[in-house]
Amino acid sequence: MALSRFKVLTFDVVGTLIDFEGGMLAYLRQAVPDSSVSDDAFLAAYRTARKRSGTDWYPDDLVHCWHAIAPQLGLPDSEALARGLRASVADWPAFPDAPEALQRLRRHFKLVTMTNAQAWALDHFQKTLGSPFDLLLSCDDALCEKPDARYFAYARGRYESTWGYRQADNLHVAQSQYHDIGIARQLGITSCWIERRHGKASSGGTIEAEHTVPDYHFHTLAQLADAVEAGQ
Repeated sequence: MALSRFKVLTFDVVGTLIDFEGGMLAYLRQAVPDSSVSDDAFLAAYRTARKRSGTDWYPDDLVHCWHAIAPQLGLPDSEALARGLRASVADWPAFPDAPEALQRLRRHFKLVTMTNAQAWALDHFQKTLGSPFDLLLSCDDALCEKPDARYFAYARGRYESTWGYRQADNLHVAQSQYHDIGIARQLGITSCWIERRHGKASSGGTIEAEHTVPDYHFHTLAQLADAVEAGQ
């Protein structure tokens, strides 16, 4: 299937476009500079904390994540540090290729966010990414988080009512097998996996899931943009 047949790209944001792992680790090193906790240990503890039941909306949930992680890893635990992790989202960086790749992709498609982040965080993220989106959808809009099928139904309703596009016109672009690729396959939505952790031994901060083979597979967003421009 030629990529040019799609009309609208829906995007996971945190982990696909925004480097949340790098952002959290930068906060850890700044907030607790004498900590000897390894990157992998922190991300593994975060992954477990995020998978627990009864989570808050993201990234408000980062406050609870810090309180769960700190005792396990011997980090100081305070409300100020926990709230600092939440506030750090304003400084989380884009993946280096993402802003330019999004500008290239917007020449060919409508771009829509489908993030599990709340609107206040998405406002920071979209500015970091150069404000390339035609439609901003957050968990506040969908009233649920992926992998809930209702989020995908909500997004479909929005791009159908806005532009008249059908599900067949949609390519969902994401890095998380757990939140995005698996459920997209179940719902019959064409997916593109951006494997940001290609070549790394663990899943980092991303919740692990059974592997689903995507319709398209790239290691960076720039590679997707290259393929579109090459007429693949």
